[in-house]
Amino acid sequence: MRLANLAVLVLAGGLLFGCGGSGDSGTTGPHRERMAPSAAMARSTAKMRASWMASPACRHPHGASRWGCSVGPYRCQAVVSGRGWSVDCARHGRSIPFTVRPRR
Repeated sequence: MRLANLAVLVLAGGLLFGCGGSGDSGTTGPHRERMAPSAAMARSTAKMRASWMASPACRHPHGASRWGCSVGPYRCQAVVSGRGWSVDCARHGRSIPFTVRPRR
């Protein structure tokens, strides 16, 4: 009987005080406005996309659904998606995602 009461108290305490940390996860909820990317971000994304497309090492290997390459200090990973190729180029502390429609 005491064990059952203890279990109920632990569950009630978990519901009352919550679980996990108090930090902000950083996700954008419906109550937050989405910020439009700045002109500088748009330029850096366009520059990275152009560099990625110009790099012979970043060409899509025939039949591959995933591949990777390096562009300057960035390491890029690409995945075939329904919209084309989803690419994310990252270095320490920075990530630049973009989508590329494959040439036909």
